[in-house]
Amino acid sequence: QVQLVESGGGLVQAGGSLRLSCAASGGTFSTYAMGWFRQAPGKEREFVAAISWSGRNTYYADSVKGRFAISRDNAKNTVYLQMNSLKPEDTAVYSCAKPRGVVTITPELYDYWGQGTQVTVSS
Repeated sequence: QVQLVESGGGLVQAGGSLRLSCAASGGTFSTYAMGWFRQAPGKEREFVAAISWSGRNTYYADSVKGRFAISRDNAKNTVYLQMNSLKPEDTAVYSCAKPRGVVTITPELYDYWGQGTQVTVSS
């Protein structure tokens, strides 16, 4: 059983930055990929970023490419999402998740999810 706990959300002005953290427990963190997703009110959950177990391979949604960076520290069982140049349209609940298998952008292939952390970007 894997437990995921996000932190680092908050209110920020447009153009600002936030760093989200996701602490994992249970399982062997260094052996599995991780992903970040977000869901805005009235919208479907969407993929944001994903990272392979080693950290060597990363994937981003086009909407965040060049502004967000996913990373991981396997010694700390933590995955991060550095968010820069934030826009009001980035406002959402951000959740980290663990896929059943290899790294993927498809939310249906993730089997463990955190509770989410709210990110609000004011204009």
